[in-house]
Amino acid sequence: KQWYQRRVRGHCSNGRDRVGMKLEVCSYSGFKVYPGHGRRSIRGDGRSFFFGSSKCESSHYLKRNPREVPWTVLYRRQHKKGLHEETAKKRTKRTTKTARSIAGASLAEIMSKRNQKPEVRKAMRDQAIRAAKEKQKAKELDKK
Repeated sequence: KQWYQRRVRGHCSNGRDRVGMKLEVCSYSGFKVYPGHGRRSIRGDGRSFFFGSSKCESSHYLKRNPREVPWTVLYRRQHKKGLHEETAKKRTKRTTKTARSIAGASLAEIMSKRNQKPEVRKAMRDQAIRAAKEKQKAKELDKK
């Protein structure tokens, strides 16, 4: 394939290369075909095909699917071959944070506690600790 790439390097977007030659595209393989090369075939219904080589032509008449033949442009495009220099680095999805309720506490309760001032939150925590310690002392007294 290297010889082919060397020949195609100086082409323009309008179907002509820099010198001004009209390039055809092979109907089967998708390769560019230079003037004086290839063969045109016209079907009974008037549809015309242009083949770059007898290999392409015979594959077309044998009804081989170009998407399943590894050396064709359609196959390479479908299987993402040789695109690494053209495409930019894929962007990764950013994870979005969502607030959800936890077992035993609804979302509204969590949000109200989060929005409290630190002093109020500390006072509530101290009160809860005090209550837990008193409960523990009461338990120990009941055991004795």
